[in-house]
Amino acid sequence: MSIEHPSSDIPVAIIGAGPVGVTTALLLARRGIRSIILERHQDVYPLPRAVVVDDEVRRILQAAGVGEAFAAMARPGKGLRLLDARHRVMAEFRRVEQGPHGYPQTSMFEQPALERLLRDALARRPECELRNGVEVTGIAPDTEGPVRVTYRAPDGEHHLWADAVLGCDGANSLTREAISAVWEDLRFEERWTVIDVRTKAEVRSWEGVDQVCDPDRPATFMRVGEDRYRWEFRLRDGREPVRELVAPWLPPSYDGDFEIVRESEYTFRARVANRWRSGRVLLLGDAAHLTPPFIGQGLCSGLRDAYNLTWKLARVLQQGGDERLLDTYESERKPHARHVIRLAVALGWAMTGGQDGAAALRRRLLAVICRIPGLTEAANRDLSPALAAGPLVRRRTRRGSRLVGTHCPQPWIDTDGRRARLDDVLGDTFTILTAADPSPSLKALAHGLGTRAVPVGELRDDGTLAAWLRGGRADAVLLRPDRVVMDVVPTNGRAFFDTAVWAPLLCTTRGYVAQSSLAALSWSATR
Repeated sequence: MSIEHPSSDIPVAIIGAGPVGVTTALLLARRGIRSIILERHQDVYPLPRAVVVDDEVRRILQAAGVGEAFAAMARPGKGLRLLDARHRVMAEFRRVEQGPHGYPQTSMFEQPALERLLRDALARRPECELRNGVEVTGIAPDTEGPVRVTYRAPDGEHHLWADAVLGCDGANSLTREAISAVWEDLRFEERWTVIDVRTKAEVRSWEGVDQVCDPDRPATFMRVGEDRYRWEFRLRDGREPVRELVAPWLPPSYDGDFEIVRESEYTFRARVANRWRSGRVLLLGDAAHLTPPFIGQGLCSGLRDAYNLTWKLARVLQQGGDERLLDTYESERKPHARHVIRLAVALGWAMTGGQDGAAALRRRLLAVICRIPGLTEAANRDLSPALAAGPLVRRRTRRGSRLVGTHCPQPWIDTDGRRARLDDVLGDTFTILTAADPSPSLKALAHGLGTRAVPVGELRDDGTLAAWLRGGRADAVLLRPDRVVMDVVPTNGRAFFDTAVWAPLLCTTRGYVAQSSLAALSWSATR
């Protein structure tokens, strides 16, 4: 039996109900966009996979409506240490408990718990529908109209048409195949074993991540929960007993409780899809990029994809945004993801020693480099560099441009006698933050965008925002809905000057932003 579903009922179809797919649905729902998620498994995969996120991703989870619930299940991590073969510390990259996004820079958690939390939130959203136990068998991209998705369910074959299809279906993505995308190999492939253990033993741990830089036995270790630990070891020929592998971390002659929750072999790869979009079909997460886990950015990159794309897609589907707005998803996220992957590969070769004759030299060089003052702070910043210049990242000259493409910090705000996070106060639209009272041109721009220009002094924070503007030599910043700085008015400047470049992407005569508003945007640039 073949069952048809009309396109008018399904604005967005999401393939895959992992954390990236469900977060994408939640972010769309908060913008009033309905979606259906198609997932081949009946329930959450029960074993832990991802175990760490950073403060930027904590902010994304806040935007998805699960920030406080995630805080209750997460635990701050101290950062990353590089150890030599005898487990002596060569370098330490500390992460603080209050990063610029308002959360610990490293948070440890168990992925099944996060996925259940996300699905619970999904069940409370009338805009979202999750269909478990169905297998997508075909996706037919169409640059002119709705996209046809075919899937197999217990009651037969189904066809649905959606205005957009988002492939969150992992490394073996059918969606990637459907848009004829292929992998670009970034030249890293190693086989590792991942071991998750539950024990009450006094395991030697510094409450962060340890990387053992030993060419004979490179390893990663971290505490995940109260009594949960993870070890990762590069595989040798032949099977080695788990207790022998983890013995250096356990008390001598320990024979108490020791439950192996999971022992799995993985091939760590570094890859980026050569294209992320065909019409209204787009790739996110592992469908678009794969990274070795050495800096804990795999899940983080997928959730960044979701946050970058969802506000743009909502603008196109609901508010008359131009189709070209969707082009900026790949042009912004792909270079960023590639940078993070290359960083993971570089650190992976340095930490594990690689498998060539120059390994020892690299490790000695690493030990020297890590003593350079300020390196650890620079490494932390480099985990999420500024977005590259483009239509929605207006980096023109050096003056006042250092903030462009970076995120606005998120301090606590005192509002009506209670504390709230900045993003919750500003809402999920564009915002103009100013160092002083906004000029008429900035007010006109805010009106054209359907938002407001807010002097930071009115927000009653702890001075973070004013200091941030001063440090960036900016009198005003234009924040995108994902809190990336789109443009700045430099100190003693008058206005934003590039509205003619990006206004047509956001505002067309097809949408709710009328031609008069577009004219107001262009007028504001000439004042």
